[in-house]
Amino acid sequence: MWGVRGLTVVLGLALGCAAPEPEPVADTTAGTPDTEDSGTGFTVDPVWPRPLPDRWLLGNVVGVATDSRDNVWIVHRPNSQSGAADTPPVIAFAPDGAVVESWGGPGDGYDWGTQPHGIFVDHEDNVWVGFGGGLPYDPSAKTTTDNALVLKFTSTGEFVLQIGDFGVGTEGSGSTTFLGQPTDVWVDGAANEVYITDGYTNRRVIVVDATTGAYARHWGAYGSVPDDGPLPRFSREAEPPRQFSTPHCVNGSADGLIYVCDRGHQRIQVFQTDGTFVDEAFVEADLDDGQVGGTPWDIEFSTDAAQREILVVDGGGHAVHVLDRASLAVTESFGRRGRWAGQFESPHNLALDSQGNLFVGETLDGRRVQKFVR
Repeated sequence: MWGVRGLTVVLGLALGCAAPEPEPVADTTAGTPDTEDSGTGFTVDPVWPRPLPDRWLLGNVVGVATDSRDNVWIVHRPNSQSGAADTPPVIAFAPDGAVVESWGGPGDGYDWGTQPHGIFVDHEDNVWVGFGGGLPYDPSAKTTTDNALVLKFTSTGEFVLQIGDFGVGTEGSGSTTFLGQPTDVWVDGAANEVYITDGYTNRRVIVVDATTGAYARHWGAYGSVPDDGPLPRFSREAEPPRQFSTPHCVNGSADGLIYVCDRGHQRIQVFQTDGTFVDEAFVEADLDDGQVGGTPWDIEFSTDAAQREILVVDGGGHAVHVLDRASLAVTESFGRRGRWAGQFESPHNLALDSQGNLFVGETLDGRRVQKFVR
């Protein structure tokens, strides 16, 4: 049966203590690298967030989301950074950058994997955390079988639901029972359904009930049946591949369309909620190294009512691109690889708050979250 576990209380690691006020700076909106001349209007806030309390350190930041109060939630991997083991993996920052909530880790009634991957806060402020992206990407490896699930919590860290089972691997992209290293989560509140990109081992989008975790449907690239066979080497000069290669993000628009990042094939595909294929586009951006391209790792919609723009974080190009949603064409880009404020090292996820402020989480050696004001 589908691996689901239900309601039990957890954690109690609410460590949201305030940090000391940062020293004032003369000007937080000018003179920062790669932002004031970007043309996008996004300018980095170099003193957000506030310093972390209790000597906490961030590991790989692999998810960022915002809630109904414009708090900014991240999930990171404490085991990826020496000295970060005592840092809670899930942390929420208030709009002013202070820590307001923190929890996560193993608890009673659910499994906690070794590699978190992706976070989403739904319309009821429930927090969804996925587990995937373990290395090596081998179905027989412990890092793979430990990271094949999605967990649902309340905002204070009470366990609600587990989707998938711990340590049992995958049956492939046709499974209605197990996940295979999921990469991202999006919740359709009106339909009470959860969309999951099941992406490092499997090659699909899978949809389940948001209350029970019961399987509903799944599909692969172009809405077809996913195939787990060998993939040809990707080339933009060849015919568009018929399968996903690491579907890495999923998000739903206000007009009822589902957008999926096909990271390995450097494109975005658009679907109706039943999996019917609508459109696709390769990311075509001018990158800092002089190349044209882009690898979509995460997407977010602009805050205007029509959601005319899509923001795409390009982990391979170390940049953020702004796309016209109607055409999926890149209209603007900013950022380059680097460690100064406004630069990026492996940007992995992004989110917008209700005011249009942009938050970008960086994985691998980035290990931070940055705020950009538009």
